[in-house]
Amino acid sequence: MTTTIAATADEAVAGVEDGSTVLVGGFGLAGMPFDLIDALIRQGATDLTVVSNNAGNGDVGLAALLKAGRVRKVICSFPRQSDSYVFDDLYRAGRVELEVVPQGTLAERMRAAGAGIGAFYSPVGVGTPLAEGKETREIDGRVHVLEHPIKGDVALISAHRADTVGNLVYRKTARNFGPVMATAATTVVAQVTEIVPVGEIDPETVVTPGIYVDRLVRAEARRLTVQGAR
Repeated sequence: MTTTIAATADEAVAGVEDGSTVLVGGFGLAGMPFDLIDALIRQGATDLTVVSNNAGNGDVGLAALLKAGRVRKVICSFPRQSDSYVFDDLYRAGRVELEVVPQGTLAERMRAAGAGIGAFYSPVGVGTPLAEGKETREIDGRVHVLEHPIKGDVALISAHRADTVGNLVYRKTARNFGPVMATAATTVVAQVTEIVPVGEIDPETVVTPGIYVDRLVRAEARRLTVQGAR
């Protein structure tokens, strides 16, 4: 597999189809692939299922994709917070579906997809609405619920540095869901602030090996602050 270095973010997201499941990295604003999301809005794909930690902040990033009306369903851990007003309005109006998944379970479901695991049992959510309709099993005296992998058609992630064959290094908390998402999608697109020649990244610091990365694009780092109310 060869990693393609795209000239622009628009080129990097070309070909995303309507109805795709898109894994979007980020923990709030940390590690959000803003340039790729903006390019996806311009690209026009719609009826998307978006998998992310939360349901957007303010009017930027994932919230902008929701506001553009491109998302049919959100799978996330934290759909509501002080600045999630775009999602809140859409959900109350019945214009977007929601599946809430506990944060650790969300990460594990994507890791399972990348590892080729058919399903797994977890004690998280037992006895709550999150377990309704799911198979349960008692293991070592404790009830567990069966969880299925989450696989993406596309993953949009943000990293700090990459080399020309796609090896990725993340910066601090911006690492969050990027590594597991990179293993769980058919096509992985990464935006990075710097692309360096092979050999300039210490192999011991590589988090996501280039074999998982299909497309790279260089993008300037953004420092964004979102207000808690409109």
